[in-house]
Amino acid sequence: MKLKHLMVEPGERANLAGRDPASKGGLDKDEGKTVLARKTEQLAELQELLWASHTWALLVVFQGMDGSGKDSATKHVMSGVNPQGVEVVSFKQPSVEELEHDFLWRVSARTPERGRIGIFNRSHYEEVLAVRVHPEWLDRQRIPARPRIWEERYEDINAFERHLDRNGTKIVKCFLHVSKDEQKQRFLDRLDEPHKEWKFDANDVAERAHWDEYMAAYEDALTATSTAWAPWHVIPADHKWLAHTLIASVIVEAIESLELSWPEVTEDERKANAEARRKLEAED
Repeated sequence: MKLKHLMVEPGERANLAGRDPASKGGLDKDEGKTVLARKTEQLAELQELLWASHTWALLVVFQGMDGSGKDSATKHVMSGVNPQGVEVVSFKQPSVEELEHDFLWRVSARTPERGRIGIFNRSHYEEVLAVRVHPEWLDRQRIPARPRIWEERYEDINAFERHLDRNGTKIVKCFLHVSKDEQKQRFLDRLDEPHKEWKFDANDVAERAHWDEYMAAYEDALTATSTAWAPWHVIPADHKWLAHTLIASVIVEAIESLELSWPEVTEDERKANAEARRKLEAED
């Protein structure tokens, strides 16, 4: 599967209904795992280059329905990187303090520093997804009445992400596109396996009743916020091995596009290094 086919082209509809969550991308599982191993190795090398160059940060945004595999994607795709250079942030229900600010306030402070990788497990997009499905939640935010609130939030998100991109944060956005049937099976698997039942939340089944509303909200949000500087990638997620392979490939391609280079050593630094070498070699 070509990565370009995963992208929501800016200005075009996301067309989630026309994208198959069960696609295998022309690969079998063994081939996919081989590609994933190669991509995670590349990612480890690129992470070091990202850190050394210290000009860009990478922000990876994972969105998807409950059970779509956001946690496992983080675990498997980032398995080879240095954990000191990665921060994973999971955005839950806003706190009282966060509700006293604009909806982008809490995510702005958690964007990654230069040279580091940040992962948002859910993100600012919850404000045009979950809140859109449950508009009564807006009451807690006590904002002035806005008749075009969703369109305005899309505009705010696009401006926020463009600001990040202009200031050295490359954004990779992945929607993990899981089918309703696969979500059901994953929920049942959690209930059947004792060491996984703790991950099950009965409220997830209540949200499942709003599936069509969520799909409509995702369709609108991905269409409105897939931009030249931060496009969306729709990842078929019914097969986790394929999802991990595609996500790793998208991230590797994004870092490579930055055309980073290793820091150059100055002449004075070379002289200092040569003197340090002389002293080391002179030791008993």
